[in-house]
Amino acid sequence: MLASFTRTIALALMAAAALISSSSARASAPNAPPQDQPTAPSQLAKPVGTVKAVAGNTITLTTDGGAEVNVTVQDSTRMVRTIPGQKDLSKATPLQIHEVEVGDRVLARGQPAADGKSVNAISIIVMKKSDVDAMKQQERDDWTKRGTGGLVSAADAASGTLTISVSSFGGTKTVTIHTTKDTIVRRYSAYSVNFDDAKISTLDQVKPGDQLRARGKLSDDGKDLAAEEIVSGTFLNLAGPILAVDPAAKTLTITDLISKKPVLVKISSDSQIRQIPPQMAQMLVMRFKGGASGGPAGAGNAQGVPPSGQANGGNGGQSNGGQRPAGDGASQSGGGARQPRGDFQQMLSRLPAATLSDLKKGDVVMAVSTQKDSSGAVTAITMLSGVDAILAASPAASQVMLMTPWNLSAPSAEGMSP
Repeated sequence: MLASFTRTIALALMAAAALISSSSARASAPNAPPQDQPTAPSQLAKPVGTVKAVAGNTITLTTDGGAEVNVTVQDSTRMVRTIPGQKDLSKATPLQIHEVEVGDRVLARGQPAADGKSVNAISIIVMKKSDVDAMKQQERDDWTKRGTGGLVSAADAASGTLTISVSSFGGTKTVTIHTTKDTIVRRYSAYSVNFDDAKISTLDQVKPGDQLRARGKLSDDGKDLAAEEIVSGTFLNLAGPILAVDPAAKTLTITDLISKKPVLVKISSDSQIRQIPPQMAQMLVMRFKGGASGGPAGAGNAQGVPPSGQANGGNGGQSNGGQRPAGDGASQSGGGARQPRGDFQQMLSRLPAATLSDLKKGDVVMAVSTQKDSSGAVTAITMLSGVDAILAASPAASQVMLMTPWNLSAPSAEGMSP
């Protein structure tokens, strides 16, 4: 994971390594000859990274800093497997080098070679990729079940409170976020909504107009959340028809429906383009119409149209008690469909991927983008096409669907290394 989750894994590995180091030192005989005594800790290398390859008695790591290090496993090397979240090695199990696989997380401790590119390992701690993936999924699920997100309407760093407007098919409501000194505060880069790129920050960096996601304990009435963690950022939401597409330059120009002005949008290798299938678009149209009129916003369910990847959480990811609704997430009551409580990120992240070549003049798109650069251009973070009918049915749809960046609540598997 390479930002927050990787830091968590690295810290866990380092803590475990310290335990190995201290236990090794205690086990050393006081009168042992000099050559048998452990190397001074200050002289040891401690590379942390992901296994790139395993050949013979050598494990090749790509460190979290991007370097490549060869770790040599000796007969005397102590190798153990632990799982994320463990604070000591009491439950660690012995591991053999043939059990180490590409993608596993490793912390090696040993004597560095003169070239700095290899280490003769004294000890190795391994977290299996499957264990790390399971922890990642648990964290994503927790953000969905105990999280909420929206636009910051007020921020008071002195009192530790934030107020956000949370949008859903049913309308907008206000939630007050309460923080403490123990609340983890992160801030997105101006050029990314990947959770990995969010940095530790302070509450005074959060401003009205920012987009924010928080997780913690939600009050019974849904109006207050005691936050364990928040992440915020300043991004642009754009929606409008495409004026021109330039595949060679990897750009497109759209007329923003809010400003009524053309905006040049750059498409980078990290930009995600998604396509809403017509059937799903019609389902969303019916839900928006239902929500706007006060009627059953789940009318689309009558035609059996399931939303892709419907999330459990409602109104920006709030918990519905951890129960996954049957079918597409709507429940029936007396023959009438009740409004589904879905997190747009969860739903939209599972849409079919598209490319710039799939877009053409006249298509209507929505996008979350970076702030404008010095030339006035923006870089798309996520773009959604196939939204013509949705915007025609409800001009406010773009605010509801784009109020919070689509991967704010749950980073994609590709974007996380925990």
